[in-house]
Amino acid sequence: MRVRVSAIALALLLVVTACSAGSTASVGGGPDTLAVGFAAEPQNFDFTRTDGAAIPQALLYNVYEGLVKLDADGRIVPLLAQSWTLSPDRLAYDFQLRPGVKFSNGAPFTADDVKFSLERVKTSWTVSLKSKMDVVDHVEVVDPLHARVVLKKPSNGWLFDLTGRVGAMFSPTGVADLANAPIGTGPYLMASRRRGDSIVLQQNPAYWGSKPAYRTVVLKYIKDPTALNNALLSNGIDVVSTITAPDSIPQFEADTRFTVLQGTTNSEVVLSFNNARPPLDDRRVRQALTLAIDRKALLATAWAGRGTLIGSMVPPTDPWYEDLAGYYPHDPARAKALLAEAGQTSLVLRLRIPNLSYAVNAAQVVASELADIGVRVNIEPLDFPAVWLKQVFNGHDYDMSIVQHVEARDIATFGNPQYYWGYDNPRVRQLLAAADAGTAQEQVDDMKQVAETITADAAADWLFLFPNVVVAKKKVTGLARNQVGESFDLTGLGRA
Repeated sequence: MRVRVSAIALALLLVVTACSAGSTASVGGGPDTLAVGFAAEPQNFDFTRTDGAAIPQALLYNVYEGLVKLDADGRIVPLLAQSWTLSPDRLAYDFQLRPGVKFSNGAPFTADDVKFSLERVKTSWTVSLKSKMDVVDHVEVVDPLHARVVLKKPSNGWLFDLTGRVGAMFSPTGVADLANAPIGTGPYLMASRRRGDSIVLQQNPAYWGSKPAYRTVVLKYIKDPTALNNALLSNGIDVVSTITAPDSIPQFEADTRFTVLQGTTNSEVVLSFNNARPPLDDRRVRQALTLAIDRKALLATAWAGRGTLIGSMVPPTDPWYEDLAGYYPHDPARAKALLAEAGQTSLVLRLRIPNLSYAVNAAQVVASELADIGVRVNIEPLDFPAVWLKQVFNGHDYDMSIVQHVEARDIATFGNPQYYWGYDNPRVRQLLAAADAGTAQEQVDDMKQVAETITADAAADWLFLFPNVVVAKKKVTGLARNQVGESFDLTGLGRA
């Protein structure tokens, strides 16, 4: 598909030539064009083989759709499935599909594509999220608009997981070059890309649902926080998807040209420990490092005090949230004692972080406070996402890291010993399995125990929950206050 560019894409390339650095897609693009600024650019377009949040942020719900989705309030609502039922034994989901839906290459969407897509997660996906489909026993095509998914055991989390990238629907005729040419059923088509600069989405003329408010959307990638803000101030973009320089927020709040939305996210900013590697395989060492860091002071420095202090991998929007932020009070003396008990009095650790502002700022605080207990920290910024994903996330070559974990309900990653933090606790795995199969109340009770256990083990240090701060020109309406899923969903946007 690299050389087979659609007529739509070619036409758009002639219209949207302002995608180079320093250009302004919104200036000269007219009222039908929207430019949105982001900090982290997708490495490619294939989230079936490439981890990280940047790809689903751009493509999910916009280019790719699933049977269901999360609405702005975090509720599971219909998308390509008009409705669904669950059998009394909680094993069989019957999905009634929307008629007349087509993929952007013209192929019709039917129950065969549901079977192909869900089974393909097991057979062809390589990212860690593929395990979310392990609970599926088989998929049946009852008729072209009726798909039945049969689970191996009852699962409280499976339908929720379908709202994310593992629930994306693909056509067998559209998976030849997912890294470069995504083919979905969504309201937008992938039109063009300038690596290191921008992605252009164009309205899908054959879309089954309501037409989006903007015919063309330019996703503009600007790593530097000041440059990202300046792009909005100078009319280079219309929206900053997430403010990455918190000190700039008052400036936008005082400017009547802009709307500032402040809400919450699922994005836990985590000081990750490599639990599988000495000396961080020693719980006492991890507890010492956690006790040494004043998270309130870190939040003030790293994100101007905005955000929420948390004590485990659970945001307040999850049903099993409980406030564990005070579990490890700042206690350098206790931290030193634990290190001495563990025989680690001259500790040197590598802190390998993405080269993003929040991580860089937080790393300086971590290094300073760990120095106070005699731990020397060598900070190594890595290009994000490509190098960080390759070396830290996939290669597990690190002692500590700092990164946002944006996936919803991702506490389950602590049940996977192969995940990059190398945490291996059979009790946690048992609790996660029981929570997924039990009643609604049993799920809440078991998940609270999971959160309490990983906190007691200091499996990581949860620094803070990232706020959702979106700034947009007044003309842009419909932006979500809270970021509850992986997608920057363009379908709800409007024009004043």
